[in-house]
Amino acid sequence: MKAKLFILCCLVHFTLFSQELPPIIKYASTTYGAGNQSWMISQDEQNYLYFANNEGLLEFNGTNWELYPTPNETIMRSVKVIDNKIYTGCYMNFGFWTRQTNGKLKYTSLSDTIKSKILDDEQFWNILKYDQWILFQSLNRIYIYDTKTKGFKIISPKNGVVKSFSTQKSIYYQTINEGLFEIEGGKGKLISDDPLLKKYTIVNIFTLDDGLLLQTQLDGFYKLTGTSLTPFKTEADAQLKASFVYSSQRLEDGSYALGTVSNGIFILSKAGKLRYHIAQSKGLSNNTALSLFEDKDQNVWVGLDNGINCINLQSPVHSFTDDTGVLGTVYASITHNGILYVGTNQGLFCKKYQSNGDFQFISGTKGQVWSLYEYDKTLFCGHDSGTFVINNESAKNIFSGSGTWKFEPINGEKNKLLQGNYYGISVLEKVDNQWKFRNKIEGFNYSSRYFEVYQNREIYVSHEYKGIFRVQLDRDLRKTTSFYAYSSPGKGKNASLAKFNKTIYYAYKDGVFKLNATTKQFEKDKQLSAIFEKEEYTSGKLIVDHSNKIWLFSKNYIHYFSSGKLTNQLKQNVIPIPSSLTNSMLGFENVTQIAKTTYLIGTTDGYYTLNVDDLSFKNYNVSISEILINKQNEILTNVILKDEGQFKATENNITINYTVPEYNKYINSEYQYLLEGFQNEWSEWSTRSTVNFKNLSPGKYVFKVRAKYANTLLQNTATYTFVIAKPWYLTNLALFIYLLMLFVAAYFVNKAYLNFYRKQKEKLIEENNLLLEIKELENEQKLMKLRNEQLSQDVDNKNRELAVSTMSLNSKNELLAFIKDDLKKTSQDDTKNIKSVIRTINNNITEEDSWKVFKEAFDNADKDFLKRIKLLHPALTPNDLRLCAYLRLNLSSKEIAPLFNISVRSVEIKRYRLRKKMDLQHEIGLVEYILAV
Repeated sequence: MKAKLFILCCLVHFTLFSQELPPIIKYASTTYGAGNQSWMISQDEQNYLYFANNEGLLEFNGTNWELYPTPNETIMRSVKVIDNKIYTGCYMNFGFWTRQTNGKLKYTSLSDTIKSKILDDEQFWNILKYDQWILFQSLNRIYIYDTKTKGFKIISPKNGVVKSFSTQKSIYYQTINEGLFEIEGGKGKLISDDPLLKKYTIVNIFTLDDGLLLQTQLDGFYKLTGTSLTPFKTEADAQLKASFVYSSQRLEDGSYALGTVSNGIFILSKAGKLRYHIAQSKGLSNNTALSLFEDKDQNVWVGLDNGINCINLQSPVHSFTDDTGVLGTVYASITHNGILYVGTNQGLFCKKYQSNGDFQFISGTKGQVWSLYEYDKTLFCGHDSGTFVINNESAKNIFSGSGTWKFEPINGEKNKLLQGNYYGISVLEKVDNQWKFRNKIEGFNYSSRYFEVYQNREIYVSHEYKGIFRVQLDRDLRKTTSFYAYSSPGKGKNASLAKFNKTIYYAYKDGVFKLNATTKQFEKDKQLSAIFEKEEYTSGKLIVDHSNKIWLFSKNYIHYFSSGKLTNQLKQNVIPIPSSLTNSMLGFENVTQIAKTTYLIGTTDGYYTLNVDDLSFKNYNVSISEILINKQNEILTNVILKDEGQFKATENNITINYTVPEYNKYINSEYQYLLEGFQNEWSEWSTRSTVNFKNLSPGKYVFKVRAKYANTLLQNTATYTFVIAKPWYLTNLALFIYLLMLFVAAYFVNKAYLNFYRKQKEKLIEENNLLLEIKELENEQKLMKLRNEQLSQDVDNKNRELAVSTMSLNSKNELLAFIKDDLKKTSQDDTKNIKSVIRTINNNITEEDSWKVFKEAFDNADKDFLKRIKLLHPALTPNDLRLCAYLRLNLSSKEIAPLFNISVRSVEIKRYRLRKKMDLQHEIGLVEYILAV
């Protein structure tokens, strides 16, 4: 019993419901910024969507969400776009919203005109249109509004209204315990009171060629033909009866979408076959579908109990998402003998191809699967544990010496197969119809995740951390005979190598390179390398499919190239699915051709399938959705969209939002803008749908935006012209005032200049007069200086004369003294006569007479010197003054001695005594002092 329970647990654990579902876009309440619940959905001509939300009217333009609160702050229960108005109903109020010139919506209440007729606590759950009439349905009554007369008519069934429905030709409603009614002539007409219609609530009514199809909450579908009610069987009847259907919608292709309270959404074909059952366990945000709506692109929108989802029913992409984590990340896949195999990091799983059956785990393959390869009707599995041969739902291990990356055949060796392992390359051989491990190739021990067999047993290997190697094998595939490591191209993260059109290609971050068969060197392939430009590189993974297409992956696209039929040029095809939306493992991307035009692409949480023939997309229009301006550091304000914008100089910050109203999960619109008058070239392509320009200069601008969807440029270009006015100080009036002020200023400046030059002239004259006076004074000074110099010269001359006369007197006295001495020495014979001569001589050399003569001459030459020196030194005697006079004439002691009739030694003594009387310091010279007085 324990063993049986264990096997049962394993089967439950390793069994996955594997229906491939269309893509689902999830919008949480935090994303759209409103309440959790949305009760009704509608769409306008611009493809904008509107949701009756708990918080109000919620608008979505494909890029931005905007909430318009309910006027009376209650839950909005219904919404319907009719012509150019958006009608809504809420608690005790209904009306319509219209688009203003600035792009915003404004509400007008219709119920306020009949406010007295509105019942207390009445809510309006549905809105219908029939010809010129708009019907607002509450649980009590139906209000019929005539759009032409603006009048109202009210239908008030006795037992209230459960729900109302519209078809092309009729309006129906159901009442409690009464049955189904049709409105005719403004009144209700009973068309069926079948007990089933009294018992079960009708969710929706659809027209058939021969009657009506009624869909109930708890008892499935019924066909009403005349008064006959018969069941309409579907494949999901049992599930629907247990699920409580709350909302439904007939789709464009005739199928039916049913939303339940507890079991998600069922999509049934026109004949009642179950196409999809989408629940929370299969990707839906919530199991309670309150509202359903099919938009113009046949996407199904679901208003859930917690959030909003969009299901891309018509998408060529279908996904299998493993929310349980049992399947894991898909690394490889293949179809073999009608079975789809999926290799993941959890092991190998399989199921019957193109069935809604469950994935079954293949026992013994627990762990990482790297590759799946079919050769000679045998399926090989490269695994972390080695190599397995897969036969239906069983696996046989044929090699366990190392993990196995991939497999490659050898030309001319049908019974042999090369496998790349963690530690080199080894050989598998088919013996007695059984594949077995034969040998490891000696001489090459590097991991061989990517390798290709080229001509004459030449093998090229790509190692992510070591680069590219060329290895030559011997004839018997036992060992390597030569080994060459390439220095160029370099190694790189997520690099890979593949053989396409008999040529070896290598791809890494610097581009795609192909082998030159002649030189054996790699050369850059410009066409393939172009996909990695503009920072598009994420992975260098190269995959070649069975149709001889080579696949590459970039940041925003999946690329595949095929050979041209008429030229050697490769034909490029681009699938605009970004890596961020596919949850691919970078460097481990995998694409498998599971049908002629269908490919399976593995992801981190499952896989998705892609039909390349269905990759056709609607041509949308790009439009400007909102324009906002503001002054510096002030709030943004909306402006009119259609007219040319006229903005003040201070309103020079402008924000422009634009959108393409498309709702495809895997394709993002890209935008490019140009502001003429500000920039000369278009911006780079970007998924951002808003642009802001700050501090624009005054002038006229033309904003243009264009979009690219599915890598195709949309036909239209949205434009908006606006003018930023000049500031008041640059207007024409201001310029006129400036000109006037300039003339006035010029007049006053001219006048000021005239006054200035007049004053300058007067000042110049005055300065010239002053200069003349100064000149005269200078001349007088020069004249005075000349006079002084003349006087000084005269003094010098007199001093010289005085000195000369003094010297002459000195000489005369010396001569007379000499004569006198000679006479004294003569004979005594004539003594009397000699004495007479001596007396005469003595009279002529009298010092006092000489001094008087000298003093008078000295006073004339140097007036008041003797007075000044006497005043400074009162103790000086006349002899001292006389000595001072001689010293002032700069006479030497030898020259002074005769004038005093004394010896030179006596003169020195006199000089010394004079210094003492004058009390001169030792360092002051006597002559210098006397000359300075």
